[in-house]
Amino acid sequence: MSNWVEQFVAALPYARALGIELISQDPRGHCVLRLPWREDLVGDPGTRVLHGGVITGLLDTLGAATVLARRLRLQATLDLRIDYLRAATPHADLLGDAECYRVTRHVAFVRGSCHQGDVGRPVANLTAAFILQEEKS
Repeated sequence: MSNWVEQFVAALPYARALGIELISQDPRGHCVLRLPWREDLVGDPGTRVLHGGVITGLLDTLGAATVLARRLRLQATLDLRIDYLRAATPHADLLGDAECYRVTRHVAFVRGSCHQGDVGRPVANLTAAFILQEEKS
């Protein structure tokens, strides 16, 4: 594997189980992850809509990935807010697109969205904060 964001996503059992994959990243803290639609991730068999917990898992993983893309030492999710805006379209992959936009001494702040190819039509929005591990002296 070429970088530690890729390694992080690949090492998470939950992310592996969901099939989450890194699409892109940059050192400024922007990442895009993809979660392929799968039958076993459906939350409502009648509508074929993915379970909300799947979207939460994608966005929490994405938030952590953006922090790591900035080469920061992530420790844990401090705060995670997800606003569900609409049901995901059945049989279409989810894309998570986010940025780590502010970093203090102990906390990194992230914002982004989950969509299905049209950034202007999000399925959910993400706002999160992550605790940073202190540097060892």
